[in-house]
Amino acid sequence: MWTCFILLSSLAFATFAANPRTPVDVPFGRNYVPTWAYDHIKYLNGGSEIQLNLDKYTGTGFQSKGSYLFGHFSMYIKMVPGDSAGTVTAFYLSSQNAEHDEIDFEFLGNRTGQPYILQTNVFTGGKGDREQRIYLWFDPTTSYHRYSVLWNMVQIVFFVDDIPIRVFKNSNDLGIKYPFNQPMKIYNSLWNADDWATRGGLEKTDWSKAPFIATYKGFHIDGCEASVNAKFCDTQGKRWWDQPEFRDLDAAQWQRLRWVRQKYTIYNYCNDRKRYPQIPSECTRDRDI
Repeated sequence: MWTCFILLSSLAFATFAANPRTPVDVPFGRNYVPTWAYDHIKYLNGGSEIQLNLDKYTGTGFQSKGSYLFGHFSMYIKMVPGDSAGTVTAFYLSSQNAEHDEIDFEFLGNRTGQPYILQTNVFTGGKGDREQRIYLWFDPTTSYHRYSVLWNMVQIVFFVDDIPIRVFKNSNDLGIKYPFNQPMKIYNSLWNADDWATRGGLEKTDWSKAPFIATYKGFHIDGCEASVNAKFCDTQGKRWWDQPEFRDLDAAQWQRLRWVRQKYTIYNYCNDRKRYPQIPSECTRDRDI
């Protein structure tokens, strides 16, 4: 009897969590359009890849054609090689109002030979200040790696390739706002931020190394498209990312996340007692402490 109970419990847990579906690579023009400095975007292989160029005059960027409430979004990116200090390569979701929601990947450049820093952040109702920073376990400038966001009503998960590096749970019951009723566009950009990006602004961009080039491909979007003013997704509960198995990580995913936290995390706002004398309430639910 107990053997049967344990087996059934294991099967129930096994169906409770799963890896996101494999992204579908599409050309740039399927889902995205340039937003600024069009002449600093170069199209390769018929638009299946693009390069963003940053020089001393301007950076550049692009955004999704549609706005989305929940879904799975990913991008293959090859970061600026060599001396990239002062530069930021960004992949993020953001709504378009004053009390905006935002889900950020920001890749902070560094001097030659020093590792990139990946900073993530979550803004809800216009409030951010939830930075986490990690080193990557590979050189992100030599080949493409996939960076993804899974966003549903229960959780936001940041992935590097297939490894979860951060979870932000819906803690609305704890008084913590959660992004659920503001459609977001997806943005990508390469820009100069040498007032803060590298060693708090101590390392400045070396413009003799320009142009700085980041390369993108994949352009995967699998989301609930909604008008900018929509408050809910018309297909809520019917898409794959809404299903019970995507409401939590499975045991193997939690183990990988712990590995990232233990070996590669260099800053976590949950542990910053100077900024937060009391542990932010969502940190316990997110297993960040």
